Amino acid sequence: MPEGDTVLQTAARLHRALAGRTLTRFDLRVPRFATADLTDRGVLDVTARGKHLLTRIEGGLTLHSHLRMDGVWRVFAPEERWRGGPVYQVRAVLGNTEHTAVGYRLPVLELLRTSEEERVVGHLGPDLLGPDWDPELAVERLLAAPDRPIGEALLDQRNLAGIGNVYKCELCFLARVTPWLPVNALPDGVLARLVALAERLLHANRDRPTRTTTITAELRTPPGSRPTTPPGRPLPPVRVRERLYVYGRARRPCLRCGTPIRLADQDDRPSYWCPGCQSGPTP
Repeated sequence: MPEGDTVLQTAARLHRALAGRTLTRFDLRVPRFATADLTDRGVLDVTARGKHLLTRIEGGLTLHSHLRMDGVWRVFAPEERWRGGPVYQVRAVLGNTEHTAVGYRLPVLELLRTSEEERVVGHLGPDLLGPDWDPELAVERLLAAPDRPIGEALLDQRNLAGIGNVYKCELCFLARVTPWLPVNALPDGVLARLVALAERLLHANRDRPTRTTTITAELRTPPGSRPTTPPGRPLPPVRVRERLYVYGRARRPCLRCGTPIRLADQDDRPSYWCPGCQSGPTP
């Protein structure tokens, strides 16, 4: 599932394949931009902003794309057979003499002036993997809606950019709270540590081919503060080969306490949690 780390890796692949080279093929297979032709123009760079991809092209133009749930960009050699889906799912083709980048199932694809990029990414909160990362601002934005469930707040890209449903579930497990707990009900200090852990998790996975959260240290309860798990139920260290604690593990035993992981919808997205390790409201 494309989240901030996946999008950053995609931007890096596209940048290596396209930046500094002249386009010999430019094909957008969406009605609004189907006649656009930017061949013979150079690609300046490809960058990620949260879950958005910005491909900047000579002449002050930017190709904006978003992967959402199913979109993907693939890079091929000139004579290589394309793989990524049937031809009718191709939405964009950008080629040069050395590489061809093909975008499949892109739900968002538009050409705009580079000077207008803020129109499509200006609403985003601080980017967990970007140079503008500001944990204090992220906490401030999360606290702006104190009654909102923490799971929904983490997914709102206006608060902080880059978290998707996988990280939402994993972060709530590591914080030992359910995704339905209101932001203002989090124990003292947990929100700031949750934001810091989100940044560590995405950075830990930015160069990994397979995302994992079980190798990253969990949130710690500071000495003297109220524990976030029921008394008498310490969580032992995990020594497993599993990549994720709860996401995609419905009905399987929790890696820490053995309780079966549960699954329910939250805002039309699947949420996974452990009833034994996580406290707070549930559906």
